[in-house]
Amino acid sequence: MSATTLTRPTVPAPPVPPTRPRRTRVLALPEARWAAGSLAAFLAALALQLCGAPGWASGTLYAVAYAAGGWEPALAGLRALRERTLDVDLLMVVAALGAAAIGQLLDGALLIVIFATSGALEALATARTADSVRGLLDLAPATATRLRAGTGPAGTGGTGESVETVETEETVPTAALAVGDTVLVRPGERIGADGRVLAGASDVDQATITGEPLPAAKRPGDQVYAGTLNGAGALRVRVERDPADTVIARIVAMVEEASETKAPTQLFVERIEQRYAAVLVAATLLLFAVPLALGADTADALLRAMTFMIVASPCAVVLATMPPLLSAIANAGRHGVLVKSAVVMERLGQADAVALDKTGTLTEGTPRVTEVRPLDGTGADELLVLAAAAEHPSEHPLARAVVAAARERGLTVLPATDFTATPGVGVRAVVDGAVVAVGAPGPYRDHPAVTALEADGRTAVLVLRDGEPAGVLGLADRPRAQAPGAVRALTALTGRPPVLLTGDNPRAAARLAAEVGLTDVRGGLLPHEKAAAVQGLAAAGRRVLMVGDGVNDAPALAAAHTGVAMGRAGSDLALETADAVLVRDELAAVPAVVALSRRARRLVVQNLVIAGTAITLLVVWDLAGTLPLPLGVAGHEGSTVIVGLNGLRLLRERAWRRALGNEEG
Repeated sequence: MSATTLTRPTVPAPPVPPTRPRRTRVLALPEARWAAGSLAAFLAALALQLCGAPGWASGTLYAVAYAAGGWEPALAGLRALRERTLDVDLLMVVAALGAAAIGQLLDGALLIVIFATSGALEALATARTADSVRGLLDLAPATATRLRAGTGPAGTGGTGESVETVETEETVPTAALAVGDTVLVRPGERIGADGRVLAGASDVDQATITGEPLPAAKRPGDQVYAGTLNGAGALRVRVERDPADTVIARIVAMVEEASETKAPTQLFVERIEQRYAAVLVAATLLLFAVPLALGADTADALLRAMTFMIVASPCAVVLATMPPLLSAIANAGRHGVLVKSAVVMERLGQADAVALDKTGTLTEGTPRVTEVRPLDGTGADELLVLAAAAEHPSEHPLARAVVAAARERGLTVLPATDFTATPGVGVRAVVDGAVVAVGAPGPYRDHPAVTALEADGRTAVLVLRDGEPAGVLGLADRPRAQAPGAVRALTALTGRPPVLLTGDNPRAAARLAAEVGLTDVRGGLLPHEKAAAVQGLAAAGRRVLMVGDGVNDAPALAAAHTGVAMGRAGSDLALETADAVLVRDELAAVPAVVALSRRARRLVVQNLVIAGTAITLLVVWDLAGTLPLPLGVAGHEGSTVIVGLNGLRLLRERAWRRALGNEEG
């Protein structure tokens, strides 16, 4: 006789290592260390010079300041020169060396120090932007408790052989988890992987992923996310996503990828930078050669030319564009909006018309079957079984509602074969030997059962068996709590109410539109008709922002100036097609990210004005009068630092709160 028992030996898990710090320390950056070394050497040399020390002593320290602060930009400039491009950094180093050549060691060293400091600030800005995004990874634990099944001898007597099933625990890095693994999540631990609950019950705080203010109850069959915090119960979770494909990992990967892209404004600046640099070098040579040919002093001519090269260099212009856009991308990413590129961030603020999908976008996407109306003698349960069997393989929210209704009644969902789905139309499958089609009423829209349901604001779903109507299901969905506010905010931002584009029947669409404050309603649209509606708005000169979630929204998302997909309820095709993704499905984030984009564009304009004004004033001063080199250096590098710091303002939490209030300024 054999007996099978289940035991779970308790193996204490080792302490979880501390998470990585979210903020990069200043001196952790090599650029900052070299800048600090250059500054220290400069200050020491200046002190010796003011105290009357021998020239060789201060000169040696000035040389150290030159080397510490200038070697990196010089090397980068020489590498660029080898590729036949002229780097602005190299011009700064050449100007500093030119100043030293005419005996202006202090002025040249000051240029190097300020230039190195501005480079360190730029590196710090980039690091802090990355920190704000990668900090999301700190939410995911470094290790997880994986369960392994095995067998062993029974622990106590009895006759015959006894086999005991033993489940052992092992602590592994979360990166080593694979799809299909089972992990144990104890009370108070963070969940290590995206998966589904196999056993146990608990409340899970998943605000970081979904934005829900209260912990969500989790039971067997419910989905859980990596990085969310388990409550008082223990859970067994089956891993359903590779660690590199969890929601948190996808957020980080998409935002980091977006940070590597360049906006059109930045690309334009970079295109003219090379020509500008070549003209700058030519102008500098002329400014040195012409006065020299007219009998001017060599040192004075060279000093004026070096000052001109410094103040006319476009460092601040080059830095004007990307910091605001990257800061906006990082801030939006922290709040559950994945903007896929700097191009998209710039385009979001250009939208002057908005098109919204209905089911899963303006509504919660969890419709319920409210009425079952059989036809031609078919029983209510029989009708629901046929519909649920055909809809079971589908990912559409209406399909999930039909299957859920059948299970709530305790009905068995029959197997289906030859399943096909047509976006915007419905599904077809063979169930119990009959061809069952479930979907839009189509030619049966005038059937009394259909018109009665639609008149009541329900979505009518027709069930055909072997081509004949077997019954009609009535479904209803609730609008999202944030929908009316989001509609009002988008109306204020674009100057016109959004357009509702839906495949649902016009009566149900009109009912929802009245609830959320929409007036332009277009119902009963197929996917290509949604895309045509978006293209029609674009043909009228509008830059359309389309928000949707399903496969049937993908053509419209692709046709729009900018497409935004709902992350939780959205289909894979919609998420891939869209330019931005709402991870938490918060509609309020749509007007917020539009307002944030517009503010980023305003900061870009501010930066370009600051940079252009500084360059113009300093160049005119140098050409029309006598601009002291230290003052030129301070003015040029100071404007560069101001531009960089101005762009980082959008990293602050306050910037997102202002965007939620839809303040553009």
